[in-house]
Amino acid sequence: MKVNFVQTLIAIATSLLVAYAFYAFHKGENALLLSCGSFIFLSTTLIIAIGINFNLPRTNVNIKAVAGIFCVIGLIDHIVFSFFDFSIPGYIISNGILLLLFILIIYSISKASQ
Repeated sequence: MKVNFVQTLIAIATSLLVAYAFYAFHKGENALLLSCGSFIFLSTTLIIAIGINFNLPRTNVNIKAVAGIFCVIGLIDHIVFSFFDFSIPGYIISNGILLLLFILIIYSISKASQ
C-alpha cells in the first residue's frame, strides 16, 4: 500500500469544499452535522479512491471501484439530506451503516490478496 500525498491532499480539499457546499445549502438547524458528516464520509472514500495505491493490480482496481461507488452513494445520500429536514439519529445511523459497510468491503477485498 502506497499513499500519494498530493492526491490525498486533493481528495481532502475536495471533501472540504463539498462539505462547505452542503453547509451553505442546508437551511435547517443540522447544517454543521451535515457538513461534518459529509466531510468524514467523502474524505474517507475519496482518499481510498484516489490517494492510495495497493500493491496488486486486481486488488487496486477492485478497491478503487468500490470506493468510487460508495463515494457516489454518499454524495447522493448527503444531497438528499441537504434539501430535506432530518433527524440526527436517522442521519447518524444511515451514514454510519454505509461507512461501516464500505470499510468491511474494502477490508475483505484487501485480505483476499488476488
